[in-house]
Amino acid sequence: MKIIINSSSMVPIYEQIMEQIKAQIVSGKLKENDVLPSVRTLAKEQKISALTVKKAYDNLEQEGFTVTVHGKGTYVAAANTERMKEEQRREVEMDLEKAVQKGRSCGLKDEEIRELFDLIMED
Repeated sequence: MKIIINSSSMVPIYEQIMEQIKAQIVSGKLKENDVLPSVRTLAKEQKISALTVKKAYDNLEQEGFTVTVHGKGTYVAAANTERMKEEQRREVEMDLEKAVQKGRSCGLKDEEIRELFDLIMED
């Protein structure tokens, strides 16, 4: 399992870990019953606090993405991929709405905002 931490990001490290694990579950790279690295192993690999990894794993379990068996490890739970995709879609919609609002607050007209979206989508 590959996790890349951006230490200069404003997103907390535990959230970066969570989002990357969720993305791997949704894409099928991580499947039901796959074992995640131990808290200590991932903390050592990433050179971060074990408490940060523990927080990420605890939140993933709380959201239903993983199951932790004491003394055995953390496993990917049976995933409702449709629900996860819908949640991701809502997040993207919210981000796009924020971008539109920011464009309008900067004085851009809707047509100018559409042109920007078109330009971005060409890549």
